[in-house]
Amino acid sequence: MHSAWHASTGLGFLSTPGVSTTDSPLKVRLCHERSGGATACPARGTRFRQAWKAFRTYFLSCLVLTFSSLCWPQDAAKPAERATGSDTKGTSSDYVGSEVCVTCHADQQKSFEHTIMGNAMMVHPKTPQEKLGCEACHGPGKAHVDAGGGKDTIAIRFTKDSNTPVDERNAACLSCHTKGNQMFWTGSAHESRAMACVDCHQVHYGSVAERYAALANLPSKEGRFGQPLTEHVGTKKTQPELCLQCHQMRRAQLQRSSHMPYREGKVTCTSCHNPHGSPNPAQLLQASVNENCLTCHTERRGPFLWEHPPVMENCANCHDPHGSSNPQLLKVRMPRVCDSCHVTSRHPTQPQPLQSIKNFNRGCTNCHSQIHGSNHPSGNAFLR
Repeated sequence: MHSAWHASTGLGFLSTPGVSTTDSPLKVRLCHERSGGATACPARGTRFRQAWKAFRTYFLSCLVLTFSSLCWPQDAAKPAERATGSDTKGTSSDYVGSEVCVTCHADQQKSFEHTIMGNAMMVHPKTPQEKLGCEACHGPGKAHVDAGGGKDTIAIRFTKDSNTPVDERNAACLSCHTKGNQMFWTGSAHESRAMACVDCHQVHYGSVAERYAALANLPSKEGRFGQPLTEHVGTKKTQPELCLQCHQMRRAQLQRSSHMPYREGKVTCTSCHNPHGSPNPAQLLQASVNENCLTCHTERRGPFLWEHPPVMENCANCHDPHGSSNPQLLKVRMPRVCDSCHVTSRHPTQPQPLQSIKNFNRGCTNCHSQIHGSNHPSGNAFLR
């Protein structure tokens, strides 16, 4: 039947033994002409069908594995939680409401309802999570009420003597704080070191006015740092004093003669860094060191007709951003900071007497004043 149809349509060569109908007509015609109609071409249709079956099987297997990996953690976690009793969310019947909590914890409620977070959760709740009030953070309170109190019966506690794992405590905060500055918390430097949110933040701090009054009366040792820029009153201490509790090296650098204006209250740690994590190096707010510096030092941004390569590469090639014993936050004094790159092809790099033009006043920049870049047509040596 097929041979008759091929003959009637002029495609009789397709009935040649060994020639697959899945091959293109051009390939089949060439093969038929070369063989003179007597020799059959190698069968390709069979190999194509086998390859297609293998690919289809592989593709379907990938789909099954993908969907199973997405569903498995959720389905597998529920039995594990039921077996260990670590499901702190509980059911709707395990929640007693904030009104029951207030009957005993009136002082905590009074200090909490005036805060920014308390105003959102206790006074003007918008989401189901916020409507839970106290239990949105501390977990279901039924077991605590049935036991007649006791700190060990609270599902999630945030105090220093808490037995609640850090991950569970942070999860209570991250149930709401998942955007903005907290977007990159997972995998950040602080999260990987098992730091809890409550190590830096506090929630029950009273009214904003009372908190500012308390910050204003801090001892001079703590109050001298960044007082005007500490806007978030939910931190336990002001910046950068809060950060310097751990970053002791930065505390020493801030005491050097040339330093970033932390002590003067012009910038603070979060002016450059995001402590909750960042996809950028050193948890910087911007994508690079230069972009971070140029947010304030806009006159150095350029573009320049004559660019200084080390400047365009990284400001930290010459400067120590936190503090230095040398002028202008330089890592080493002039002219050594320039001699670290510029060899003796132009100026001698051996030590010079103090009255030398290379050492007097601003060193190399006595002549090369536009060291960060020049737009002058003759500024290739940054002299103007």
